[in-house]
Amino acid sequence: MHTGKVKKIARERGFGFINDTDGRELFFHQSSLIDVGFDQLHEDQEVEFEVESSPKGPKAINIKVAAVK
Repeated sequence: MHTGKVKKIARERGFGFINDTDGRELFFHQSSLIDVGFDQLHEDQEVEFEVESSPKGPKAINIKVAAVK
């Protein structure tokens, strides 16, 4: 599992971007969220996710809100 923070959310379009701890910016689609609704996600929120290759580059999938430490 990778970790990062939500950078930007385009609610009207159903997608957003995550900055991972390696400095990469990853695309995500609302269908990749687990146990959280798209409307409950907010910018700068810490998340855990997996990375998958796509024709346009790596993207975040299986996204969960990170457990509070």
